Amino acid sequence: MPYTKDDKKVTLSTTGSSVEILFYGATVLSWKASPNAEPARERLFVSKKAILDGSKPVRGGIPIAFPFFGPPSKPEHQKMGQHGFARSTVWKWDSVVMDNETGVAVRLVLEPTPEIKEVFPHPFHLAYVVTLTAHQLSTDLHVTNTGNDPLTYQALLHTYFEADAATCTVSPLKGLTYIDKVKNYAESVETRDEVPVREYTDAVYKNGGGKYIGKWAGGGVEVKAVGFKDVVVWNPQAEAGSKIADLHEGAWDNYVCIEPGAASYWETLAPGASWIGGQTLSAFAATWTMVVVLSSARLMYALLHQLQASSPMAVEQPEK
Repeated sequence: MPYTKDDKKVTLSTTGSSVEILFYGATVLSWKASPNAEPARERLFVSKKAILDGSKPVRGGIPIAFPFFGPPSKPEHQKMGQHGFARSTVWKWDSVVMDNETGVAVRLVLEPTPEIKEVFPHPFHLAYVVTLTAHQLSTDLHVTNTGNDPLTYQALLHTYFEADAATCTVSPLKGLTYIDKVKNYAESVETRDEVPVREYTDAVYKNGGGKYIGKWAGGGVEVKAVGFKDVVVWNPQAEAGSKIADLHEGAWDNYVCIEPGAASYWETLAPGASWIGGQTLSAFAATWTMVVVLSSARLMYALLHQLQASSPMAVEQPEK
């Protein structure tokens, strides 16, 4: 079966890949992919202390931030918690969008509940389409203003990737203006070709190109975003991570967040208008970084042989 569902989650599967989506928060909890015929393995990070009973947002996977990102900054949002209500509300099953040899896609929806109306009295309709193919995962958020007044909001896909943070870098971000939340929201222009996350990193990059590469020892991921002008790069390290109650000790060594979104600005929809923001994720094979290492080793070995041939002095051979 390409998909199965119960009262808690939907599971999609295709050749060598699978994804699990909770109805709570429409949170993508797991994505297993097998690029280049390597065995399928988990690509998303979920904290060992994550709460999965629907009592609070999941620490990991792909939570959805809506109708704002971060702590509430507007007076009308003060009754809501961090990142809004989308990630902490049960969504409804809608339909199968695609089911063929290419892959499978499903749609979940969210409309104002009595609880939402108490804190956000603006009519809206959210649809979340999750598409799984053999090598890619796409998650697309559709926002429609069903009211008679303009709808203003932020939205973000808070993706946690399982990664070796010590070797992880994110690019291309060079030349982009970013808000450095670690440095009291100071704005700077990125000068690094690749941004590491081995130190506490929490930055909102503005007006990105929509394509981002995260790479680390053992693999990596490509993120292609549409509809989102920003991308957030986050790893709290021990400095901030140790203060997060549902993040297990040392978790910051094992993930990076690369989050396309409308985070530094607000979208506004006229009555009846719609908007789409989404991402397509492609996992690199574990051999992707190994090829670089092996190629460098072979190059060094060849250089040593060349030196030995051209010099009367013996050159010590590398150990095998």
